[in-house]
Amino acid sequence: MSTTYTLDTATSRANPTPAPMKRLTVPAIQQRKAGGVTAKPVVMLTAYTARMAQLLDPHCDMLLVGDSLGQVIYGLPSTVPVTLEMMCAHGAAVVRGSYHSVVIIDMPFGSYEASPEQAFASAARILKETGAAGVKLEGGAAMAPTVRFLTERGIPVVGHVGLTPQAINALGSYGARGRSQAEADKIVGDAVALDTAGAFAVVIEGVVEPIAIAATKAVSCVTIGIGASAQCDGQVLVAEDMLGLFERTARFVKRYENVAETIEGAVKAYAADVTSRAFPGPDQIYVPEG
Repeated sequence: MSTTYTLDTATSRANPTPAPMKRLTVPAIQQRKAGGVTAKPVVMLTAYTARMAQLLDPHCDMLLVGDSLGQVIYGLPSTVPVTLEMMCAHGAAVVRGSYHSVVIIDMPFGSYEASPEQAFASAARILKETGAAGVKLEGGAAMAPTVRFLTERGIPVVGHVGLTPQAINALGSYGARGRSQAEADKIVGDAVALDTAGAFAVVIEGVVEPIAIAATKAVSCVTIGIGASAQCDGQVLVAEDMLGLFERTARFVKRYENVAETIEGAVKAYAADVTSRAFPGPDQIYVPEG
């Protein structure tokens, strides 16, 4: 797939005029970390729709089509019910809406755990149907053989350790991980195993900070923190969380805006205009010619 795009901007609100730029690549992300140091941290946010991708893309290095869309878009109680079809549909939309960022798509629960062969079939479908650059999967050392199987066959992989939401039924809660020494050692060991297996990046989620720092120092690949540490090689948040679209968010989320309040205000004004017949006004109606 081409790394540059030309869209017909005359026919759809979904295709505003894009700024010409070349899409980043997986090797470009890998090269951010040299000698264990990342001089320019990687900026990553989630995106699930073409329009949101358009807004985020110029400012991000990576866009993650996360299985968090189950909760954010579909109102599901967890990420477990998310399907491969959902990920492919939203992943394709994000690729169409972006021109600069490396797009990574989560592999949903049940689409990769059974065997490396199952994982390859799922990942191949995702890349074919979306045009994304790579996939992300959860799990540490147990998934290292699968990561190696995928990377040896040309599929870039982002790993995910620490708090792994797809395992919520086993974990029992979304609390921070790594408070015991045994768990801390396992998280660092998981990151190393994924790095050794060929993952080009590893998300470290919901862990006490010293573990995130230790894992970042222990691996040669880029680490992406979420509820981890500013010392990770990059950061990711759910865009809707940092924009303030939800009342409740995790402790590690910083709200940069209160978009929900803005939307509510606009809808309230619209409703008032409709009920008072102030909308549509002269500027929004068509009049006979002549």
